[in-house]
Amino acid sequence: MHQVAKLADAGADQRRSGVPRLERMLVVTEDSGTRDMIIDHLTCHQCVALGSKPAEVTRCLQQQPFSLVVLDVRHRPLDGFDMLQSIRARSDVPVILFAERDQEEIDRILAFELGADDLIGEPLNVRELLARARAILRRQEMGRRSTIGPVRGSYRFAGWDLRCSTRVLTDPAGAIVPLSRKEYALLLALLEAPRRPLSRSQLMRATGSHEDAFDRSVDVQVLRLRRKIEADPSSPRLIRTERGVGYMLDVPVETLF
Repeated sequence: MHQVAKLADAGADQRRSGVPRLERMLVVTEDSGTRDMIIDHLTCHQCVALGSKPAEVTRCLQQQPFSLVVLDVRHRPLDGFDMLQSIRARSDVPVILFAERDQEEIDRILAFELGADDLIGEPLNVRELLARARAILRRQEMGRRSTIGPVRGSYRFAGWDLRCSTRVLTDPAGAIVPLSRKEYALLLALLEAPRRPLSRSQLMRATGSHEDAFDRSVDVQVLRLRRKIEADPSSPRLIRTERGVGYMLDVPVETLF
């Protein structure tokens, strides 16, 4: 308890210095040596880090909130991807995958499509892991501080209804479809420019993401949004990919105030 109190005091110092606060991180791996190495490094940098075996991750996420999850998928990538899907179905918590350096490219792409926020390979550099975690949380903080679109009115498109005052999305049958903050910001940006291609940079600004040419966060958010509003996410009809540009909402939009 004394150590936790010291970490909380250090976390306050971090916030005053502008360094993103890591708060609680969950390190998920069967490898106790890797788990201890990551936890020791994070603890030394004022983070409350807890370890978990893969079989326990769902229970851990249900019992307490975490600001980020590190998930080891080196030795059993398919099981790791199933776990990533399970995490993503329950939570928007950022996930960094720890994978084999020579992992096939298709698996790396699949990791992002399933909702990973970042991926780090072997050999593990704990300093790089910490820097990537801070970068993800910094983008989240920027998004929280950004102003997102109008706060009144609503949009209707293809039978869907988005009410901006409450940020509630309803499907054509009238059922509420929950949106994360970034999914809402992304959908709103697309609704404000129907049938007009928006670049990844424009969508990054709209969602409060860090503008980086190699940042896949917008693509990940589009994939998540497609899974919620597309009849067939693998063959999207609402949110189209404009190759070399970005994305476009390809349906008429009715604006109501």
